[in-house]
Amino acid sequence: MPEDLSPLWISLKTALVATVLASVLGILVARWMLGDRGKARGIIDGVLTLPLVLPPTVVGFLLLLLLGKNSPIGQLLDQMGISIIFTWTAAVIAATVVAFPLVYKTVLGSFEQVDFTLISSARTLGASEWRIFWQILLPLAWPGVLAGTVLAFARALGEFGATLMVGGSIPGVTQTIPVAIFFAAESGRMGVALAWVLLMIAVSLVVIAGINYGNQTKSDKKLAVNNLVKRGFNWVFFKTFRGDQFATIAQGSAPPREALTAYKKCDPGLKGTGVSRNKLPAELVVNIKRQVAGFQLNVSFTTNGEPLGLLGASGSGKSMTLRCIAGLETPTHGRIVLNGQILFDSHKQINMPSRDRKVGLVFQNYALFPHLTVAQNIAFGMGHIPQHQRAAAVTQYLDQIGLTGLGDRYPQQLSGGQQQRVALARALAIQPDILLLDEPLSALDTYLRSHIEKQLIEVLSQYQGITLFITHKLEEAYRVCTNLLVLSGGEIQAEGTKADIFEHPPTYEVAKVTECKNFSRARRVDEHHIEALDWDCRLRVNTPITANTGYVGLRAHHIQWPLEPGAPNTFPSWLAMITETQHRVTLYIKLHSEPNSPQDYHLQAEIYREKWEALQHRPFPWQVWLSPDSLMPMAK
Repeated sequence: MPEDLSPLWISLKTALVATVLASVLGILVARWMLGDRGKARGIIDGVLTLPLVLPPTVVGFLLLLLLGKNSPIGQLLDQMGISIIFTWTAAVIAATVVAFPLVYKTVLGSFEQVDFTLISSARTLGASEWRIFWQILLPLAWPGVLAGTVLAFARALGEFGATLMVGGSIPGVTQTIPVAIFFAAESGRMGVALAWVLLMIAVSLVVIAGINYGNQTKSDKKLAVNNLVKRGFNWVFFKTFRGDQFATIAQGSAPPREALTAYKKCDPGLKGTGVSRNKLPAELVVNIKRQVAGFQLNVSFTTNGEPLGLLGASGSGKSMTLRCIAGLETPTHGRIVLNGQILFDSHKQINMPSRDRKVGLVFQNYALFPHLTVAQNIAFGMGHIPQHQRAAAVTQYLDQIGLTGLGDRYPQQLSGGQQQRVALARALAIQPDILLLDEPLSALDTYLRSHIEKQLIEVLSQYQGITLFITHKLEEAYRVCTNLLVLSGGEIQAEGTKADIFEHPPTYEVAKVTECKNFSRARRVDEHHIEALDWDCRLRVNTPITANTGYVGLRAHHIQWPLEPGAPNTFPSWLAMITETQHRVTLYIKLHSEPNSPQDYHLQAEIYREKWEALQHRPFPWQVWLSPDSLMPMAK
């Protein structure tokens, strides 16, 4: 057994200090590198991780060149009476440098695993980047931070080459365990060296146990983070509540009468949603361009307080438009003005941060913070409400969305419909000037979608701000919104009332987006007649035919089935195939002659099952009437 145990205490002290320094620097640098560093990112990352791949003696030599008395830094320190080389400080620096890359790479990987939608959500809720770091990013990446810290300690504890180069082997000062092992073995004291080795193995086993714990927590991230939160890790967030108020929210009981009264006085216009306030008429003006993958977004529109539905297929530019309005993406050119306030103007070089735009954004996946309770999620953006009134405000929102008593639950403990309601309440809780809904119903099953849709319509009827509702389902947009804007390939194809766009789609693309099933290329004959080239028939159309008409469309539910032939636009037809649901039957019909295969058809018709029960017994050919009022001529 070694007589002098100073290498043990020097090693532990050096490793602990180096771990703290490496962890702090590694976390901060990882957060900085998480942003877009452009083309220099690869070079910067290479420099930061260089000590991980270089031999320790090379790292020590480079530190010697950097901090030695002949270097500019060394000369400056010498003038100040400071000497670093061959001191304990040099040993700490060496251990910090070699341990830093382990923290940096591990933490950066953990940061990159955090759903970036959560960061975007926090920004729209008014959080600063520093608050996002402390309350969202760091708690969610905590298992990785813990693992990186343990690895850094292990690396600092075992450092030898760099320490020997810059710190030497001064007993009681810089002689760590690895250095002591080396010199004991070199001098033939194998028993002493073995004792140090066994001690080092014991410490290393403790470190390995810590690493395994870190890996276990990382593999079950949500559970680990929730446990950390419940043990008080997220104290930064809790300090925004008074203890008695937060307990009130968690228990779902009524808030103190004076708090609720004060909250209502804070905004006497509250009705249902908590944001219905007397204010100037709402108006949003958007005129932006931005290059995205596959096309250039080029949208220009103005809307008021009536809910506006953005309809389009996936990849049409709907979500990008919302992200530009919210400040999560930056357009290349143009301007965005909300209620007279410029949010973005490329000419004037104005780009208001997302946190200052008062935009309530409900993401498609809801983006609830998994490590915060329902009450904490709703209260996250309530910085505008006095601190002593927030508990009452959150309780009121919980009551309004039908989740009374569930404030202390975590998002993963809720159903999809409950999560959607929490996301909507959280967006409304910031009292936004504009509410952006990015396909908020798409992740729900049919029953929940219908239920939540009704609640959404009720909420929007009381909300006095701007509302943009993204969907690719026409029926959703038709029920929720007053006006529609149809996007395709980043361009606006149509805008107007839902009835106008549905009944008179201007182009083939708009008709497809609005779920028209039947199309034919068309040639104008005269003002009210066209040749339907793909259907091989001449049709009368009551809508005037223009010179640029290139298509004719007919919705599947507008096809009618007369008993007798002879009327205009009536043709014989045969059934090619059918598909069924519990309520409706879809018929695939060929005009003029019998089909050769199930895929040989002209029209797709949809009828209720009651109609099908009567129609299926008619002999072929069935008579099909394409009403002149229902035919939709469209531009080329």
